[in-house]
Amino acid sequence: MHLVQILLPTADNDGQPFPAEQFQALRRELTDRFGGATVYAQAPAEGFWQGGPATRRDEIVIFEVMCETLDEPWWRARRQALEAEFR
Repeated sequence: MHLVQILLPTADNDGQPFPAEQFQALRRELTDRFGGATVYAQAPAEGFWQGGPATRRDEIVIFEVMCETLDEPWWRARRQALEAEFR
């Protein structure tokens, strides 16, 4: 069994929140494909990374799914799509 986590920012680089519908659509997709999903969205976690000389911060939502096998091509394509969608 594999645990897959998807960490997504709650807002874009300009600080504009992403619409709730984007997160709801992903939850439905993951639930339909894997039979269930866990979403940690009520109290967003914080993500930190080095952005030049300063440390940058994001509030993030975490999606988790359990799957028997890892379909790496599907996950790779899904990751690329999410990176474009959540800029």
